[in-house]
Amino acid sequence: MKKFSTNCRDCPRLAAFLNEVRLAQPTYLAKPVPSFGTAGSPLLIVGLAPGMHGANRTGRPFSGDYAGDLLYSTLHKFGLATASEPLDANRNANPALELKGCRITNAVRCLPPQNKPLPDEIRQCNAYLARELAALPQKATVLALGTIAHEAVLRASGLKVKDFRFGHAAQHELPNGLQLYDSYHCSRYNTQTKRLTEVMFHRVFESILENKKLISHG
Repeated sequence: MKKFSTNCRDCPRLAAFLNEVRLAQPTYLAKPVPSFGTAGSPLLIVGLAPGMHGANRTGRPFSGDYAGDLLYSTLHKFGLATASEPLDANRNANPALELKGCRITNAVRCLPPQNKPLPDEIRQCNAYLARELAALPQKATVLALGTIAHEAVLRASGLKVKDFRFGHAAQHELPNGLQLYDSYHCSRYNTQTKRLTEVMFHRVFESILENKKLISHG
């Protein structure tokens, strides 16, 4: 399986866009963003793509934007992170923050223009996600944040999208033994419009952790 590299330039449009961003923002990473957390953790969280002033700047998924604030505070609340604040005093990725039993990645590793990756770019990056899934232990859980992440997980698992419909708080038992959970993406747009509330997001994690208890005692 294809190994991830921050030097990946397989998508010409994204590579060209990152070159432009690097010139305009020389302190930003402006490269493909690696996953965060230990590979093979029992919970893998899959987002869409790095944000311009978030992971594209800091080099850590979901660090530096509102989506990350909600995600990391939630992980901390449920004992999955050592800190709730993704950034340090200098607005860089918090070096004191560690994940416990989970890992965070994205369906697309590069910042896309207007935060909208093209279908070919999602497919090109899918090999990296397939490698992430292959490293998971038996009965691991995958949380897809949004439809694109949900569909990317299915494709990386060799499954048909039409057989597993996305829905907030939906749960899917995949043929490969993985448990796939869905949530609306924790973006500022979704939370401001109340499509996703903090309570709704927390309930997804409550469901995941309760199911893990049932599996471990099964």
